[in-house]
Amino acid sequence: MTKEKWGGILDNIKEKFEITNKGNEHLEDEGGVDIEFVEFDGPLGKMRLEFVSKPIVIDKKMTYSRRIGSETKVDYIYSENEKSENMTAYKWDDAMNDWTEMDGSMFD
Repeated sequence: MTKEKWGGILDNIKEKFEITNKGNEHLEDEGGVDIEFVEFDGPLGKMRLEFVSKPIVIDKKMTYSRRIGSETKVDYIYSENEKSENMTAYKWDDAMNDWTEMDGSMFD
């Protein structure tokens, strides 16, 4: 998924459906994750699409000791300019009162 495709999807949603919520989130986890989301009333009910952009892991370093009972620590090194981008679709589940991720094979 690219930023251009995400823009095209947003344009299609704006034309066909009523947008109920839209926004951005930034999480400091995993080197800085940016999430852009849109919620709308679609053909399957209340839906949410998220465009997630996060840095690619370029290296990981393990810190450990050979002593019994010592702990192991993994440090991830993230790229500053390369990002991984994907889109995730959710549907509102009234029974659970929460978003449930939709299976991607439905859209093939």
